[in-house]
This record gives sequence, C-alpha cells and structure tokens, in this order.
Amino acid sequence: QVQLVQSGGGLVQAGGSLELSCEATGTIFTINRMGWYRQAPGKQRELVARITTSGTTDYADSVKGGRFTISRDNTKNTVHLQMNSLKPEDAGVYYCNLEGGVGWRHSYWGQGTQVTVST
Repeated sequence: QVQLVQSGGGLVQAGGSLELSCEATGTIFTINRMGWYRQAPGKQRELVARITTSGTTDYADSVKGGRFTISRDNTKNTVHLQMNSLKPEDAGVYYCNLEGGVGWRHSYWGQGTQVTVST
C-alpha cells in the first residue's frame, strides 16, 4: 500500500504564490508518476501537473508557461508544486496522486488540501 501525505496550501491573494508538497510512503513502484489534481466546487477533478520518475512533466494548459512548476525528489519520494501568479480560477481542493504499475493502473490519492485565491 501507498500513503500520500500532503502539506501546504491555504489562502493567498491573487498574484501570490503557494507551494504544495506531498510525501509518499509504503511500497512504492520504482517507476511511477506523481502529480497534482484540482477539484473546484461543482467540477470534476482535473490534472494540474504530473512528473514521472525520470523527470518527464505534463501540465494542464491553464498552468503552462511557467506559472506552476512541478518537481520531485526521488530519494525522498516527494513531489512539490510551486504555484506562482495565482488566479481565482486556480482555487480548489488539490490532491496529490501517485500512479504505478503496467498502464499506470495503480493509483493512490492524498487527503486533499484547500487552495483559496482571493481577489
């Protein structure tokens, strides 16, 4: 089993920055991808960014261009999401995710953390 523990998040003014962190413990796939998903009220959970063990990244169109940066430390099984120039539409509950196995069929979720962006 894999456990994901998140930290960070909170309230920030538009234009500000926040960092989210997530640590994975347990039996972790050697090759995996870790990422962040966001769920706004009344909307489906959507991918924000993810990164593989080898460092390949994937970002949602809404955060491309350097506003958000995902990184990971494979020695500590942690993933971080640096969020800059935050907009009200970036708000929601952010979930850490880890996928592994053939076809990324094993998926685990963190407990979620609220990000609120005030105008």
